[in-house]
Amino acid sequence: MSDPKLLSIGLVGYGEVGKILASALVQRGIAWVGTWDILLPDPAAGPAMRAYAEAARVVPASSLADLLVRADVVISAVTASQAVAVAREAVPSIRPGTWFVDMNSASPGAKREMSALIDGARGRFVESAVMTSVPPYGIRVPMLLGGEHAAALRDLLVPLGFGMEVASIEIGVASAIKMCRSVMIKGLEGLVTESFTAARAYGVEDRVLASLHETFPTLDWEALGSYLMSRSALHGKRRAEEMREVAVTVRDAGLEPWMATATAERQDWMGRQKGPLGLDQLDADASWRAYADRLLAGRKPRG
Repeated sequence: MSDPKLLSIGLVGYGEVGKILASALVQRGIAWVGTWDILLPDPAAGPAMRAYAEAARVVPASSLADLLVRADVVISAVTASQAVAVAREAVPSIRPGTWFVDMNSASPGAKREMSALIDGARGRFVESAVMTSVPPYGIRVPMLLGGEHAAALRDLLVPLGFGMEVASIEIGVASAIKMCRSVMIKGLEGLVTESFTAARAYGVEDRVLASLHETFPTLDWEALGSYLMSRSALHGKRRAEEMREVAVTVRDAGLEPWMATATAERQDWMGRQKGPLGLDQLDADASWRAYADRLLAGRKPRG
């Protein structure tokens, strides 16, 4: 297709990432932008999601099959635990030649399974590893693509503003880069949460930060701590799912994923605190101390 604006693009998953990408595509004048989310039929969550989509000029589909009837490009942005299930559900309905882009933080093995499903149904599977938080980059967030169709997809979508780079024609390479990076990034979130909150409980946080600064003088631990804790506090559940995929990736490499498994537990714990402790009610620029104080306020007394 010579003009990518003539494409019909469907987003599977209308959460934070799906909304950001759909809005950007509408703003760029794409011919048709639609979405399907498992919450759309939900009596409690569906009406508000549908109203949000329609106000953003995004067409809510009645099912994944309904979305696939129209979409030339399908972008799956659900959760790691649902990624393969979405690809499997797409098989009976995907039209030959439809691009299926999986953006989920899944293991290389999961990406290869999805590729076999979609390509086996005559679709065109491309894995996409998102290499940093989508906000504030939006549609320009750096993505590594993988698969034999990756270069063609890059050439098709980069003119629309996507920040895409081909990592390999082999499925799983882009995911491996993402997963190994996450051992560090999500691990740092867990480490900062545990270290800084415990230091706050003992009243020694200033001394701890001063010591960290002395060891790593180029890092602003105050600002970094606030950023890392906020990401974990707001997205712990999703990060925990990703880290379980990371653990699979590490195990498939022949190593025991002790760090990845522990990080998944800490991220999952943070996700469970978000609602009860009001972590999601803090200001966007809240200090790590505000998160730590709420976590400490929710402590159970030791028997």
